[in-house]
Amino acid sequence: MIQTRRAALAAAACATLALTFGATAAAAADDCKNRGELDTIYCDDNGDMVAEPPKDKSKWKDPGTLVFAYTPIEDPAVYQNLFKGFTDYLSACTQKKVVYYTVQSNAAQIEAMRSGRLHVAGLASGETGFAVNLAGAVPFAIKGNKDGPRMYRQVVVVKKDSPIKSLADLKGKKVAHTSPSSNSGHLAPLALFPKEGVTPGKDYTIVFSGKHDQSLAGVLKGDYDAAPITSDIYDRWVMRGQMKADDVRIIYRSGTFPTSSFAYAHDLAPPLAEKIKKCFFDYKFSPELQKEFLGDDRFLPVNYKKDWELVRAVAVASGTPYNRAQFDKENAKKK
Repeated sequence: MIQTRRAALAAAACATLALTFGATAAAAADDCKNRGELDTIYCDDNGDMVAEPPKDKSKWKDPGTLVFAYTPIEDPAVYQNLFKGFTDYLSACTQKKVVYYTVQSNAAQIEAMRSGRLHVAGLASGETGFAVNLAGAVPFAIKGNKDGPRMYRQVVVVKKDSPIKSLADLKGKKVAHTSPSSNSGHLAPLALFPKEGVTPGKDYTIVFSGKHDQSLAGVLKGDYDAAPITSDIYDRWVMRGQMKADDVRIIYRSGTFPTSSFAYAHDLAPPLAEKIKKCFFDYKFSPELQKEFLGDDRFLPVNYKKDWELVRAVAVASGTPYNRAQFDKENAKKK
């Protein structure tokens, strides 16, 4: 019942997103010199690959209430509580009310920002490209510490007593991918696994679980034979005591990718956007956030064009470029 409801919510979000695309594309500016991969309602004249503020200043937004959301990589309620101290701080720093918006899917989060209902968001690494191109998200920060930004690996987990020893052993198996826009949970496997002798969707059955924690839980319960997930989720489950490190075996580790980005909506008034950035960079994580984010204690600046180059390359190599047609196609598979 819960999975059916989640599927219905995801389908509704995708349908709403498609309608929003159709309704707003007609309003695209005709004087844009460059868009690159951005949707037609956005412009990138300076070539930094993210949407610029509207040229018509009357379209700049300076809302009395800022809406913040964090990627639904796990149970949204968990992060609503963890971010309570931060959202209170952000409210005091910006002199605006800040509310936390719980989203159940990446598609819903992207639609909310595109439609103007979401102003600031933490976006999963793979989701970031779709949010930039389709929702006008402007990534500006990433979690990290004194040693630099947080990076992660894609890992493939199986139960500890599973006979599966390598990716090639996944042939004929049922493997949980997370969601179509997930880098480690879907796009990276499509791009990287064929080099290891197995092609997702051809050599094994893909089942979308919805979230990394649901993929991991499904492997532990025996619902799935294996699952590609972000190493952050594996590390956090061990740290929280939700499982022991040897409850599963890791049969594959990728190279490193940047972890979740934090972005603001492109049409926020530039002075407000700059204020939000300063608030983020001045914030020191609470002990609870530091524990949850594996020792990260601050936000660091990020450059989407440079820092997401590898993630974009994986998306293209996987046959899943960050455009509207591909987004609609991939999400339609979940209905």
